[in-house]
Amino acid sequence: MKLFALIGCPVHHSLSPLMHNDAFQSLRIDAHYHAFHVEPHLLKEAVQGLKALQCAGFNVTIPHKTAVMAYMDELDETAKQMGAVNTVVNENGKWIGYNTDGEGFVRALCEQMNIELSGARILLVGAGGAARGIYFTLLKHRVSAVDVCNRTAGKAETFIAKQTSSVYSLEEAEERLGEYDIIINTTSVGMYPHVDAMPISLQTLKKGTIVSDIIYNPLMTKWLQEAKEKGARVQNGVGMFVYQGALAFEKWTGIFPDTKRMEQVVMQQLGGKTC
Repeated sequence: MKLFALIGCPVHHSLSPLMHNDAFQSLRIDAHYHAFHVEPHLLKEAVQGLKALQCAGFNVTIPHKTAVMAYMDELDETAKQMGAVNTVVNENGKWIGYNTDGEGFVRALCEQMNIELSGARILLVGAGGAARGIYFTLLKHRVSAVDVCNRTAGKAETFIAKQTSSVYSLEEAEERLGEYDIIINTTSVGMYPHVDAMPISLQTLKKGTIVSDIIYNPLMTKWLQEAKEKGARVQNGVGMFVYQGALAFEKWTGIFPDTKRMEQVVMQQLGGKTC
């Protein structure tokens, strides 16, 4: 049996083991996925331990996505560009680091909302690791612009391509919302238990805008609820979670799993939660 893993701090809440183990079982792959709580000061030892156990691959979540890069034997170009790793593959004893977050989000956005991104004007709220991954993936789709707003503009300016992007304060972005076709919250603002918080005001939102939130607990954040009331098309973070996992699964096994089944597994589990 092959071992696959998740390392993070904390990991007790993660739905990844449920999702991946169901996929292994349904595809009759002799493998098991286990979540390991790894404190930051023990990251190096944890990565060495997984190699000693001949782990076939693992996922990386908060807060290790950047720090784990130091322990990779090779890095995929996308992971280098994003400055973060969320998926690791054991290739003949070598750790190869990838990042499937951005591609996972964009695939979910296009398929679930039935859109093409060419020519779209997009606003990202936030400038953390998730924003970076989504930003660089969006640029590959011939979008008209991907602008970024953040509480500290300097953080966004460290990674944007100035020929296709502008950086705004939250207040400036709130005034310009009507210019965008798609608005994406990449922050944790509004996530359980702080469900009354909103990342940015939607007062100037135009009807028909796609509003996406990478949060999936609660499934419908206050921000998405308000966007829907204003006539927006809304998307929560379940799709990104499922597709980044499916892309990781494909890198480990060569098989792209049934994303509809994966989504059902996740939704059934979330349905039992108090959000």
